[in-house]
Amino acid sequence: MTSGLYALAALLVLAGLLGVALPVLPGGALIFAGVLVLAWADGFARIGWLPLSFCAVLLVLMWLADWTAAALGAKRVGASPWGIAGAFLGLLCGLFLGLPGVLLGPFLGATLFEYLRDRDLKRATRVGRGTMLGFLLGTAVKYALAAAMLGVALVAWAWE
Repeated sequence: MTSGLYALAALLVLAGLLGVALPVLPGGALIFAGVLVLAWADGFARIGWLPLSFCAVLLVLMWLADWTAAALGAKRVGASPWGIAGAFLGLLCGLFLGLPGVLLGPFLGATLFEYLRDRDLKRATRVGRGTMLGFLLGTAVKYALAAAMLGVALVAWAWE
């Protein structure tokens, strides 16, 4: 049974690492669930409540980064709700095209929707770039926090 829990923990962490960049998967929550299953597998002997609490704080920071980075990037360049909706829809459509779609989808969606709103291509392109930059910076921050979460779990596991 314990080896099954270790396998489940690894699967959850891997899915979570994918989910950090893909909005259809709750990346941080999956990574935290993997760490929690890993802790549970040995009766919380190696990964106790203190490291789990620290990982929970990192999870909350990941959620904050997820909600604020793209919105701040879009707001900084003056995106309207149309541009933000376009970035989100572009990202969802881009999921079907793999990594290039995930990277270009928010830019193209925000640009298209902003252009449809007021027919100013220069402004729409600026909004698209700002939205994409916010998404990329937010993703980088979330990966850094995910690495910190895994680092806390690994240090606690090895510390025994």
